[in-house]
Order: sequence, then C-alpha cells, then structure tokens
Amino acid sequence: MPVPSAMPQLSLELINEAREFLRPRIRRTPMEASPGLSLKLGVSTWLKLESLQITGSFKIRGAFFRLSRATEVERRGGIVTCSAGNHGKAVAYAARELGLQATIFVPKGVDEAKYRGMVSYGANVIVSPFADYDQTEELALEDSRKNGRAFVSAFDDVDVMAGNGGTLAAEIVEDLPEVKNFIVPVGGGGLSAGLALYVKEKVSGSRVIGCQHEVTPALRLSLERGTAVTRMPSGETIAAGIEGGIGSLTFDVLRTRVDDTPIVNDAEICDAVRWMVEEHQYLIEPTAAATLAACLSGKIAPLQAPAVVVISGRNVSSATVRKILCP
Repeated sequence: MPVPSAMPQLSLELINEAREFLRPRIRRTPMEASPGLSLKLGVSTWLKLESLQITGSFKIRGAFFRLSRATEVERRGGIVTCSAGNHGKAVAYAARELGLQATIFVPKGVDEAKYRGMVSYGANVIVSPFADYDQTEELALEDSRKNGRAFVSAFDDVDVMAGNGGTLAAEIVEDLPEVKNFIVPVGGGGLSAGLALYVKEKVSGSRVIGCQHEVTPALRLSLERGTAVTRMPSGETIAAGIEGGIGSLTFDVLRTRVDDTPIVNDAEICDAVRWMVEEHQYLIEPTAAATLAACLSGKIAPLQAPAVVVISGRNVSSATVRKILCP
C-alpha cells in the first residue's frame, strides 16, 4: 500500500521559501519609530507599516505564496475563498498575476473599498446573504465541494501562515534585532501564527501579544478551553477583519507561543484610528487599529524591552472614514 504523504508543517524552511518567492513581488514595508507609543508603553516602540503594502494589507504575502504553489488541478479548476475583504483583494491580485480564476465569497456588510478592489482585479465576487464571516465561509466551502474548486483558507493554511506572519516577522527581526515584544492583531490567526513561530525560534526572550476584539475573542477562548474555537456567533463591529473563529492549524501553533491576549472594543479602535492620523498622518482601517487600541487603552502589560506594533492594513471606505473621523 502507498504510504500517505505527511501533512505539510509550518517551519522556518517554509518561511524562507516564501521569502524567496515574495522578495521581487511585494514591498518590504518600512518600520517607523513612534514617540507617542514609546512614551505610552515605556519602551522604544516602532510601527511595522503593512498598511503600505501592495493591495493595502499584509494579506498579499500569504495569498501570493499559497497561489504560487497551486497544483495543476487547482490551476485548471480555479480556486474559491472567503474573505472579510483584505484576503480577497490579495487573492484577486495574486490570481490575476498567476493566471488563475478566483471566486471570492464576502459577508454582506463587506467594506465597499475592499469589494471594489477585489472586482477591479478581475475576481468573481459573491456577496453572502449573511453578515457573519463563519456562515459566509460555509457557503464558500459548499461551492468548493459542489464545483470541485480548491478552497483556499484566509488563515488556516501553512503556506498562508508562512507568507503572512513568517515573512513579516523575518523583516522585523532583520531590521530591528533588538525588538522583543511583537504586538499583532488576531482574527483567524494566519498572521499571528506565522509570526509567533518565527520569533519564538529566532528571538530569545520574545513575547507575542495577540490583540482581539471583544465581540469574537476566539484565541482567548481557545486558550481557556484548550481547543480551537473555530466558529463564533457574529456581532456588530467596525473591525470585521478580526471577526469570527480561529483556525485549527493556527491555534496549534499559537497555543504554546502567544503570551498575552488583550481585548479591545469599537470605541477604542475608533480612538486609535484618529490617533494614527493625528500622530503619524496615516489613515488605516479599523481592523489594523486593534493593536494601537490595546496600547493606547492601557491593556498591554508592562514591557521591559523594545516593541513593534503591526499595522496590518489601510483598506477602508470613505463612508467608514467619515463615521470615525467626524462622529
């Protein structure tokens, strides 16, 4: 009998492979010192500005690398995915560059700017009747089964983790080897898991701080229960990118590598978006402000070493901007 092939594993080798593929295809985003956050946290603090990345978020890293490894069957049949917006935009861009057909399911409340971005890159975008991410993902999975198209997870995939969090972490560590504290947003876990594996291997004494929204704090609940909470009821939030459950694969990585899980709310996130405009003159999306919100609201435990705060994206509609900046 043939021996079943081993399940692929997230590893430093896979992260290095992702780096080599992505190097000529994406931006190496800048690190910017933040005097305001340094004063607030009591240690030197920098921003990793993935908001300046191609397609407007870190998601291009994982999506591009994953689609570059598509099988011949996947290339012929196309792929299907689910996204709150940024992953979908990244998949649409990568699929166009690689000559693949992409179908993207999005919740009905998807940010208009993210929706337009996906369509502009030529993807087939299907708006779900559900506002809930997890229910929308079920529609995408059903389409995958029915039409024989490969489902590409926005987070629960080792290639996505290696690209999203792994390559980003490697850049941070190379640019600022003195950083010990890594403050990241957590939704499904694709960014935080890849980052956590890399820094725990490479940075002695590193701490990973995963910031979540109070509506769906799946990582914290998973740690409390000892098992991945992969589905959660949706709630009203301006930060849809971190809404929903965590991945089974991502939780397997994070369960022993995350050090703290501060929880923020919409009001704190809106304050953080405004702070970013006033202090650094960057407009970012609400999801990306979750890390800043945790810092500014005093929810980060005292730090003893330099920190980096990941700013994950900028894709936000004018309507949302007006709501936040002109309440």
